Amino acid sequence: MDAFVAVDWGTSNFRAFLVDAVTGRCLDETRSSSGLRNLSHSDFPVYCRQQLSDWLDAAGGHDRLPVYLAGMVGARSGWAEAPQPALPLSLQTLAAGLTSAPDFPNAWLVPGGKIVTPDHVDVMRGEEVQAFGALSLLGQTGGLCCLPGTHSKWASLRAGVMEHFTTLMTGELFHAVRCHTLPGEPVPEDDRFDLEGFERGLVAAEHPAGVLHALFEARSRHLHDGLAAGQVGSFFSGVLIGTELLAMGSLIESHGEVVVIGSHTLGERYRQALGSRGIPVREVGSDAASIAGIQLLHDIHARAGGSLDPGPRR
Repeated sequence: MDAFVAVDWGTSNFRAFLVDAVTGRCLDETRSSSGLRNLSHSDFPVYCRQQLSDWLDAAGGHDRLPVYLAGMVGARSGWAEAPQPALPLSLQTLAAGLTSAPDFPNAWLVPGGKIVTPDHVDVMRGEEVQAFGALSLLGQTGGLCCLPGTHSKWASLRAGVMEHFTTLMTGELFHAVRCHTLPGEPVPEDDRFDLEGFERGLVAAEHPAGVLHALFEARSRHLHDGLAAGQVGSFFSGVLIGTELLAMGSLIESHGEVVVIGSHTLGERYRQALGSRGIPVREVGSDAASIAGIQLLHDIHARAGGSLDPGPRR
């Protein structure tokens, strides 16, 4: 069978999918919590071989099953450093920068992307693949993609080219405020999403004093305005996602629609926040987006004979 392996390997997690190269159908998958922070440099090829051994053996060896690795695995702190070309970015640019993974035949690290201008310096690894893949699944060559997470990305694409992106530390700031601040102290250990608390946070995000005041309102409202302990975490989420949408307001207005790429649970919060502002939303799961994006790269790579990179870069 003509197949390939799509890997999304980040700081916290490893996800791999065995994919039918003709249909794009996921044939099997494996996941673990062994992200970059859990491995030393020499562990990468050994760990990857362990995770993929059944698929590699069934295919008859490494040479018969190409492996594409996207995400922070291609960062300087990962397996080996893949290029990070400057925008504008196309699939052809990504395919041309595929980098051989050291000590693992027929494995390729996927490039990321960067912006370096006097007023905006930014980087991404992994989200570029998901953005191209999600739009392909929707039959689009352009759109505004929101990829929520620890470091949320908003990427604008037109005519098959990524023209701009912005990173916002929404998820990481949420964790810090919820777990390490005075306003976050009431949050219970078994904190669950509360829609009312979330919606109150969305409103607070629009306070003229900005996000620094809006986050503190979680304490004030818990003390004097009926915000329950079980609503404080969701209030923080509403404040931060609401602030994110305000920051991306001009982009949202120019596109008129947002493609949210991620887990359904987190994507639902963005759908609710965008819906409250009358913004149409289309949702694509992160796994499906990763698989579709890597399939596009595999097709280009295969047409070029499967060897675009002159050799591993360390």
